[in-house]
Amino acid sequence: MIDFVVQKRCGSTAARTGRLQTPHGVIDTPAFMPVGTYGSVKGLRAEDLETLGAQVILSNAYHLWERPGLEVIREVGGLHAFMGWRRPILTDSGGYQVMSLAERRKIDDDGVTFRSPLDGQHRRLTPETVIEVQATLGVDLAMVLDECVASPAERAVAAQAVERSQRWAERSRPLAETLAGGLLGIVQGSVYPDLRGEHARRLVDLDFDGYAIGGLAVGESKEQTWSAVEAAVVELPEDRLRYVMGMGYPSDLVEAVARGVDLFDCVIPTRHARNGVAFTSSGSLIIRHARFETDSRPLDPDCGCPACARYSRAYLRHLKLRGEMLGGVLMTLHNLWQYLDTMRRIRHAIASGALAELRAELARAGAPNGRD
Repeated sequence: MIDFVVQKRCGSTAARTGRLQTPHGVIDTPAFMPVGTYGSVKGLRAEDLETLGAQVILSNAYHLWERPGLEVIREVGGLHAFMGWRRPILTDSGGYQVMSLAERRKIDDDGVTFRSPLDGQHRRLTPETVIEVQATLGVDLAMVLDECVASPAERAVAAQAVERSQRWAERSRPLAETLAGGLLGIVQGSVYPDLRGEHARRLVDLDFDGYAIGGLAVGESKEQTWSAVEAAVVELPEDRLRYVMGMGYPSDLVEAVARGVDLFDCVIPTRHARNGVAFTSSGSLIIRHARFETDSRPLDPDCGCPACARYSRAYLRHLKLRGEMLGGVLMTLHNLWQYLDTMRRIRHAIASGALAELRAELARAGAPNGRD
């Protein structure tokens, strides 16, 4: 249902560019997916995302199943028609919610039962139902159900999650043919490289269309993150898509690319935008700071986003302090442009042999630090 071809490899790292053909178009990798959990990237229209250059977006199958419900989405012709989005969609299966909604779920070897805060009803996720839900949505890339554990996790807890995730993957794999697109397995193992490597090998035996590395950026150190990524990637086939879930800052993205990863998602650019933090080519800035009160410059003079083309830091600060929704929209446009442009630059750097220079540049910009 999908086809992934590696096009160019970096001579000094494991980085590569590729093209992923899906039912709703081609994705050039490495790529970043804006997060639209409920079928909407907060504040933006589908045409805004197209203008920014988003090739694919991420939604959450569990939350869409909860509301508006599968019957509504089925009636209007699937998730793409419901959203007015014509490009590829990946849906997370609900495995992350196994961790994030721990206070209202019960997990056993057969699946997970969630108690909805909306109506008090119980919804049962099994490896089979999550595939059925994603098949109904009609997405391009679907995920198996897995058990994600927070860090730090004891080794026994992590090993148990690996075993459970593996059994669920084995039950999901035969249902791949019911999907419009591809099905990805998810490597678990917390911060233990040997568990990561072992689980990756077992998933490869099931021959998924691609492989995700889950359960990272949930409290572990950077050193633990990269050890886990490396241990998984070395076991994954060269001709399949590799996806690290829920990562990260721009400097994290290029570091993961250098380790052979192709696809990313994260709420950081949109959530930080709504909180008034902007990513720029020279670092990040917190727009509410008083020093921007009369600053007529754009957020980033080198940025090509709609916000920087027209609006000043002073105006954006005013919007943030007044609680105007336009402020969050403009900051979101800017941050997503920065992320998507970073991926464009990474793809170009791999193709031109200049990844080392870009990697150093993004490391200098780093994570949010309030610089101006």
